[in-house]
Amino acid sequence: MTDAICLRRQFNRTRGILLGSTLLLGAVLTAGDAAAQDDTLIKTHAYSYFGDYKYGPDMTHLDYVNPDAPKGGEMSQAGLGTFDSFNSFTRKGDAAVLSTLPFEDIMIATADDPTTLYCYLCTTIEYPEDLSYIIINLRDDITFSDGTPLTAEDMAFTYNVFMEQGLPEFLAVVSDQISDLEVLDTYRFKYTFTDEAPLRDRVGLASIFSPFSKAEWERTGRRLDEKWETPPMGTGPYMLGDFSYGERFTYVRNPNFWGADVPLNVGRHNFDTIRFEYFADASVALEGFKAGVYRFRNEFSSLQWATAYDFPAVQDGSVIKTELPDGSLASAQSFIFNLRREKFQDPLVREALGLMFNFEWSNETLFYGIYDRVTGFWSNSDLAATGVPSDGERAILQPLVDQGLFDASILTEEVTMPATSSTRQLDRANLRRASALLDEAGWIAGDDGMRRKNGEVLRVEFLESSPSWDRILNPYIQNLKRLGIDAVLNRVDPPQETERRRSGDWDMVTHGIQMGLEPSQGLYQWFGSETAEDSSRNLMYLKNEGIDAVIKTVVDAQTTEDMTTAVHALDRALRSLRFNVPQWFKPVHTVAYYDIYDHPDELPPFALGELDFWWYDSDRAAELGIMTGSDTQ
Repeated sequence: MTDAICLRRQFNRTRGILLGSTLLLGAVLTAGDAAAQDDTLIKTHAYSYFGDYKYGPDMTHLDYVNPDAPKGGEMSQAGLGTFDSFNSFTRKGDAAVLSTLPFEDIMIATADDPTTLYCYLCTTIEYPEDLSYIIINLRDDITFSDGTPLTAEDMAFTYNVFMEQGLPEFLAVVSDQISDLEVLDTYRFKYTFTDEAPLRDRVGLASIFSPFSKAEWERTGRRLDEKWETPPMGTGPYMLGDFSYGERFTYVRNPNFWGADVPLNVGRHNFDTIRFEYFADASVALEGFKAGVYRFRNEFSSLQWATAYDFPAVQDGSVIKTELPDGSLASAQSFIFNLRREKFQDPLVREALGLMFNFEWSNETLFYGIYDRVTGFWSNSDLAATGVPSDGERAILQPLVDQGLFDASILTEEVTMPATSSTRQLDRANLRRASALLDEAGWIAGDDGMRRKNGEVLRVEFLESSPSWDRILNPYIQNLKRLGIDAVLNRVDPPQETERRRSGDWDMVTHGIQMGLEPSQGLYQWFGSETAEDSSRNLMYLKNEGIDAVIKTVVDAQTTEDMTTAVHALDRALRSLRFNVPQWFKPVHTVAYYDIYDHPDELPPFALGELDFWWYDSDRAAELGIMTGSDTQ
């Protein structure tokens, strides 16, 4: 997460809690000490494919939480833009952040073991060695927020809702892989998989549907593909409280939450209320933080981080400004090209435009040197491609080169890296290289300096709604103008930006491409040809048979070594297409908060966890004269 990335842009089911199980998580298979095997079935509380899992069935709490953390108080943060819905499972409307907070998953990952799935709403799962089916054994004490029990019938109903009303990009990946969900008894149900479902993803597939109440949905006539004025009931620790569309919302603790004493929840869900205040832009939001309108801020602007935190509350210590470690995989945040546009279908044009973004100058001049460059799609991990391809990568890519799907240079040359520049805004060497590329592509500069092809001027529009991006985009646009491109920034309001992004009516936008440490079928949603027509992830409209083939190799990998090699090949292949201009990331969380919050001394590697396992210090709040209506007395 970096400069001016707005929460409203995150399509993923953002919970703000621990990493949890995500859509098509590549969970993995190991029986381990906790698994019991009879003549036909393996029975286990956890599932890991490539290695052992961290926590046994007798664990008392997660290693990174404070099991004695006090309950009470309020966590308050800011949202940017606006919202008119609480449904993030549809592309209709603008969903509020944390719209999925009331819901829980059948199995979850943890912030220190993100590649294992642990039974949460279930006690155990059972499956044969060939994973042709999986039986889920639900806990018998789970209730929705109205106190009614969760049963297998609710899970069957939820599954049918998603398969009938889910997003096209989701159904394109999932619909052909689960053949049936069968209710076996009150708390027991069974997924049967098709032969097309990769072994590595089957347990993940069986745990992606967060349960809805069949009775409530049938009573209200709710649909998954429509905006929700309020979220449906869930089984989670929080329920929606007071809210005002586009302005604020509050989630309140369910006093009868079924799972308060479950070991996986000990030391978590510590706040009585979670409140989000919405602001038009990041600068206004910062002023709201200074005024105490909300009290926790994850700062995404390097300018504000470097210059705006010298106000009295920071100076006297009542507001803490700090950097906390972040071991997460870097988001491949990028400017992306709309490949529907004919002008961007030429890789020479895309390469030329990429040369004109000067990261080095931007980082020194605009970002105060706090960022590293995004280089690929698995930056900050050992899954990133490096150097020339290994023998294993060449074995994957050679047949695709032979079919003409990739240029032969991919087999011998160093992996594609973003252009480096001088510390002057306009790097003249890159300008010359970009000019030559456009000349080669047939975009010739006329007497007026503008580049044309077949009488058409080369025009590039950057679509953006946040004023925070002006200082970043304007220098890039100036460089493009020096190249002879009619480059413009079109700043629109957030709803218009949302609609234009969804409809494909844009040239270049910023996109956060989020990968995982065990990538699998979710890759099709980001890069697969089958999802390009209607996708909030494959927003760039990437359709490439070679990429589809390498994704299949990743999905089919059965060992850690094979998966890593295949991901290296995929990262190399994606970068060679130059459909994005990589931006930046930082390996720390830059946060500021009123000194009323506390956290464990050692944070887990893959989560900041402020909404999950931090807690409220009521004594310190009293010293500062800060009280909320939810403070525990």
